[in-house]
Amino acid sequence: MLQKTINYFSALMIFVLLISFTEINAQGDKIPKSLKSKVSQNLGTDTEITFTFSRPGVKGRTIWGELVPFGMEEGNKYSDNKPYPWRMGANENSTIETNKDLLVEGQKLPAGKYGLHAIPGKDEWTIMFSKNNSLWGSYKYNSEEDALTIKVKPQEAPHQEWLTFGFTDLEGTSATAYMHWEKLMIPFKVQIAE
Repeated sequence: MLQKTINYFSALMIFVLLISFTEINAQGDKIPKSLKSKVSQNLGTDTEITFTFSRPGVKGRTIWGELVPFGMEEGNKYSDNKPYPWRMGANENSTIETNKDLLVEGQKLPAGKYGLHAIPGKDEWTIMFSKNNSLWGSYKYNSEEDALTIKVKPQEAPHQEWLTFGFTDLEGTSATAYMHWEKLMIPFKVQIAE
């Protein structure tokens, strides 16, 4: 009798484990390749800056100069064979939103929501803040829609598996905003416009 109970219990446990593994695998299929994220920072008493972005992973790939080429990306069917910049993330283009006017690298950026696009370079990056903030990727990017364009220097940084945006060097009414992925950080100064 005891042996039958043990056998029954063992069979039941194996059944439960199989169902659990099946459930875990089914959930794994639902995880997107790039996770959506958002990060915000307040400056002063009422200025809020928010990045919204999708976070691709490095996954053992060489990112800069290979997966993300230096310069403009080659044209394809989505861009009518015209070269286009990088979307600074995955899926729809990353965005920055501010409820108050800012100075970005000393240049005025009016309050609003902007699509972020970039032309990566080994020694210098061009970052464009587009009034069109709803593009999928950068395939239909149009420079005539830019509210602001800045040039910044990339910096070597510790490995970051999942692309992220953030803020550092907080000084009350100013900060350094950045994008960080693989071993590269792209910083730019943001501050409240007077």
